[in-house]
Amino acid sequence: MFQGYIDQDAATPVEANAIPDVLFERGLYWASGRSGVVNLVAAHKWFNLAALKGRTDAISLRREVAEMMSEVEIATAQREARAWISAN
Repeated sequence: MFQGYIDQDAATPVEANAIPDVLFERGLYWASGRSGVVNLVAAHKWFNLAALKGRTDAISLRREVAEMMSEVEIATAQREARAWISAN
């Protein structure tokens, strides 16, 4: 398990043709709080993108995360996922 620090400002964005596993891993990263912060909006966004790319197990985790979120947070995550798709 990674125990270091990730500089989010210097990180390279995930490309649109990224494998679903990378998108899924990003969802796990934010859902688990590996960064020290749990970000359910980001987790939902990345699980949503992983599911769209074919990771069927991302669907259940996205649903699990959504149960802990407000409707506004879910809408924000969906909007961010659509923006990512449009930008990439």
